[in-house]
Amino acid sequence: MLAVFTTGPAHAHASAGHPERPERVGAAQRALQGRARLLEAAPAREEDLLLVHTPQHVERVKAACQRGALLDPDTYTTRASWEAALLSAGAALAAAREAPAFALARPPGHHASADTAMGFCLLNNVAVAAATLAREGRRVCIVDVDVHHGNGTQDVFAKSAAAHFVSLHGSPLYPGTGMIEEAGPRLMNLPLPARTDHEGYLEVFDAAVVPFVERARPDIILVSAGFDAHHRDPLGNLGLVDATYHAVISRLRELQPRIAAVLEGGYDLEAVARCSVATVAALAGEPLADAETPLAGKRPWAGIAERVRAAHPGLLA
Repeated sequence: MLAVFTTGPAHAHASAGHPERPERVGAAQRALQGRARLLEAAPAREEDLLLVHTPQHVERVKAACQRGALLDPDTYTTRASWEAALLSAGAALAAAREAPAFALARPPGHHASADTAMGFCLLNNVAVAAATLAREGRRVCIVDVDVHHGNGTQDVFAKSAAAHFVSLHGSPLYPGTGMIEEAGPRLMNLPLPARTDHEGYLEVFDAAVVPFVERARPDIILVSAGFDAHHRDPLGNLGLVDATYHAVISRLRELQPRIAAVLEGGYDLEAVARCSVATVAALAGEPLADAETPLAGKRPWAGIAERVRAAHPGLLA
């Protein structure tokens, strides 16, 4: 069975009424019982964090957790949050080393930059895993499928050759970054219009993400697996189903069997459960049983194709 690393006592990181809540991991764990090996992750070391974050950021977040202070209007801490954050980064790192594997990590991480916590994120879990593997000589490609742009991950690797990064996200949504023109040899952004559906998402994925990843020639692929692009999510605006997540991870697995997924967003518990099952099945190379029927929505590729080609000359057919 596939290894799924969980954050154990991260349930103590909680704020009443907040969408980023312990029940997210609980729903996924229940759905994965009997489908995967659920393993408790060890905490990341601070030296791992410093591959990504400034010492000032680490100390600032740790101090906020000691007080249970807000880091911004959306990003809370409690006295248990520092332990939870270390476990979350540790789960991502464990999944990356075990790949193929899945990290049920919370708090999420992809909005946290080198020196700023934001968007529910304290530490950038997937970036810590990527930077650690890059230090060991691995070529890493990060594919972010959360409905919100992974601005923190982009920031971490903007001036680094440590990882390639591609983000597909709904537009316009928080944090307002990730335009197509934010591009480079190791960077691709694909903002998608509201209600982009299963077929449209896969159309963009096959036309743009697959050749980008092929060009990166990664030794390992890390997926920022935000399930808030699912049509049920209260904070998202896309129309994906569990089969969409299974399809994109299956495509990536065909490109590089060493692949790990790290939980990011996803705030509808049924969607989190279904998409976790889909993710584990795809990582294990198994079909998805009882998949949802795709919804009718938008197929956006025709509208953004020329802008993507202009931002990435020579990459796309």
